[in-house]
Amino acid sequence: MELSIDPAVIERIMPGVHWLDFYENYDIDGISVMYDLQYEDVAPNVKRDCFGILRNFKEMHGMFPTPIEPVIKADIDPMEFLKSFEMPNPKDPRILAPLKEAVERLKGKKAVAFIMHSSLIYPAWLRGFDNYLMDYYTNPEFAFELANIFTDWFVDLEKQAIDIGVDLIVDGEDYSGKQGLWMSEEHLKEFVMPGLKKAIKVAQDAGLPFVKHCDGGIYPILNLLVEQGIDCLNPIEPAAGMDIGEVKELIGDKVALWGNIDCSHLLSFGKPEDVEKATIECIRAASPGGGHIISSSNTIHELVPAKNFMAMVETTRKYGNYPLNL
Repeated sequence: MELSIDPAVIERIMPGVHWLDFYENYDIDGISVMYDLQYEDVAPNVKRDCFGILRNFKEMHGMFPTPIEPVIKADIDPMEFLKSFEMPNPKDPRILAPLKEAVERLKGKKAVAFIMHSSLIYPAWLRGFDNYLMDYYTNPEFAFELANIFTDWFVDLEKQAIDIGVDLIVDGEDYSGKQGLWMSEEHLKEFVMPGLKKAIKVAQDAGLPFVKHCDGGIYPILNLLVEQGIDCLNPIEPAAGMDIGEVKELIGDKVALWGNIDCSHLLSFGKPEDVEKATIECIRAASPGGGHIISSSNTIHELVPAKNFMAMVETTRKYGNYPLNL
């Protein structure tokens, strides 16, 4: 199960099919669906999202068109800005239309996950990433208020997704790059964890498992994430030094693991036989005792050849059945 499979890869495997046809008929166990923001055109390849953030649709930041200009610029008083800032209506039926379609089509056939966000990424994009992290020092009241505003908006979507009938919730926010955390652990606890914990409670009160996605080098906060009550951790990025076998030993008795075939190099530029070998080793390291979902180390992006993605899936089917026999 992947957080995302690029339409270009789907087209290479099943040319001309609707995305839901692919997920229904291909041999994978689940589908992850994100909210659908509304945009207005500003210039060629540039659009403004419903929060006012300018995006470059020619460049992608993970699954997102790259934010290119903050809304709350350095010369704007942030607290004054909040007095007149209006969030879009979370009940707009267009926002969760793709999710509703996926649930209606696949419920009971595949696991359907809703990918949400909470307390960091959108506040940082609205304010500008550097400025927002500086706000933790210089404008803590503003930083906390903005985090709460976005958390509440996304929790509203989360509750709607639960009512629609999803099977699990995924928080898609990163806290780290390959070199380590973007902020101190103290600031992470103060400004980010309260929103995450609120989202976890909503899911678990509804009886649904909650997955925390976080790229990067996150060894220092593994226990912190477990303490918040997550049920599963994704994607355990090997390019950031994360070893899924070691993570299994550290927290595998408390949470499930979802990962971690390298998509930055191996799946993108390796050979199918290399992918097969890495998949077997991933199963060997993380699957004993259960609690392991095989996936890429982030997403199946457009640079991944179909043959490599298919090699990962087919190897998982061949060697990932219990009792394991590698």
